[in-house]
Amino acid sequence: MRWTRAALLASTLSILVTTACGAGPSDRPAVAVEQPHQAGIATSTAPADATPPAPEVPKADLAWKDCTAPTLNLLSLGAPPQGLVLECAEYTSQVDVAGNVAGNFRNAAMRARYDRTPKDAAPLILTSGSDRSSTATLAGLAAGPASALLAARPIIAVDRRGIGSSQPVTCMTDPQRKAIADQTQFTRGATDPVDTMSTAGRDATVACLDFLAPAQATFDAPHAADDLEQLRKQLQVDHLALLGTGTGANVALNYVRKYGQHLGRLVLDSPQVVGTDANGRAEQRVKGQEAALTAFGQRCASLNCSLGGDPRAAVVDLVNRAGAGQLGDLSAAVLVTTLSGFLGDSRATGNAQITEFADALSALGKGDHGPITPFVLRAASGIATDGQFVNRCSDNHEPSTPDKAKQLETAWGTQYPVFGKVAAIDLMACSAWPAAAPMTLPDKLDLPVLVLGGSADPVTGQDGRPTVTGALGAAGARTSTVVWQGWGHPTFAHSGCAQQSLADYLKDATLPADGTACPA
Repeated sequence: MRWTRAALLASTLSILVTTACGAGPSDRPAVAVEQPHQAGIATSTAPADATPPAPEVPKADLAWKDCTAPTLNLLSLGAPPQGLVLECAEYTSQVDVAGNVAGNFRNAAMRARYDRTPKDAAPLILTSGSDRSSTATLAGLAAGPASALLAARPIIAVDRRGIGSSQPVTCMTDPQRKAIADQTQFTRGATDPVDTMSTAGRDATVACLDFLAPAQATFDAPHAADDLEQLRKQLQVDHLALLGTGTGANVALNYVRKYGQHLGRLVLDSPQVVGTDANGRAEQRVKGQEAALTAFGQRCASLNCSLGGDPRAAVVDLVNRAGAGQLGDLSAAVLVTTLSGFLGDSRATGNAQITEFADALSALGKGDHGPITPFVLRAASGIATDGQFVNRCSDNHEPSTPDKAKQLETAWGTQYPVFGKVAAIDLMACSAWPAAAPMTLPDKLDLPVLVLGGSADPVTGQDGRPTVTGALGAAGARTSTVVWQGWGHPTFAHSGCAQQSLADYLKDATLPADGTACPA
């Protein structure tokens, strides 16, 4: 593997953080699906589980270095709350524990705590999967009102391979990267966008597979679970408390399958739907994005924001204008990525942030790109890097086809006017990547599991939770779901109510009533 080249070509974001730290879903589901639960009412009369093993305090530690100010400055998170401490470190894991590929990989971790957090409290391990950097997710949480969690125990986030501050992956050329980002809008001419995106995806895939060889098959969720197991060994503990958010839930489920005996607590926050194909996963995400945009528009209107009386309609108009080439070099796909980045940011979204984003969109509509540019760059570095392309494609089981994507381009473009068309075309980004094997779900788990989710999740959607709780139930686990009636991702970063349920569960494995609702 040419990791030396990767290190030399690392993105600015990775370099700075490392320095500071040192049509619808498939109708053939492969898992059981639970029916929706009535809020606040337990749906099972089964006896409570015996208390599972408690996660332990590490006997050994990583070489932590304070990175509070550099991290918050880099991510534009403002001044830290009183007493917040962010510490960064690295650890080494095998590229492939099965021994099929030799070599090691450098993983990045960040620990968040308060100066008053008990030193004898077992940490919670966080993975955001391929949706975004886990360390950035944790930084966004820590910069907000997270006292119910961090005052009780530290949280350690681990970046997935090639994402955030972990050893970087920079495998595309600038033209290839731009073609993927813009969905070839400015070069496709009269050619169908699905076909041109297919070509762009193929070119990016060839470049990245060549760059990563012979380790090109080691960037999937099962290998990410291996990296978490290596962290457990580094910390010298027998049992972990593990939190997987978004596609990080897939990493957590793979950890259950491979190393379940080492789990003391398991939390899945806004998990991706399981047992469906790429089309189904994409539509769930689009539904959540549209719902989050509607909620944003309602909040924006209540603040008399600059987008006018119908902010959602104003955003629809901007996306249509971008698609028609009327917003200069800002493509519809980049604008939609920017919207997704804002709506799915883990940082607290207060009135000031909403009006600032609305003002940037309003200025864009008047031809001024200046205010929107920082949001565009933040989204590109946060959710659209080469490493994320590699990881997402590595997990892209049951991919779509060009014919199906073209059907969905038309159908979703009407049904989901902001995010639908871009999502359908994006199905082709990974179409040339070697198809991943269907996700293997755990077949045994004797552990109570807490599942969190929001009513308008813009990263994974909200309808995937029953497929996950169904799969866990089939494996023998008892689950309880807490639903936040707000928009954003992940739930625990935005809801104090959900944080309290999480803190209580981590303490003694007590689950709240299934279907508990948290107000927005």
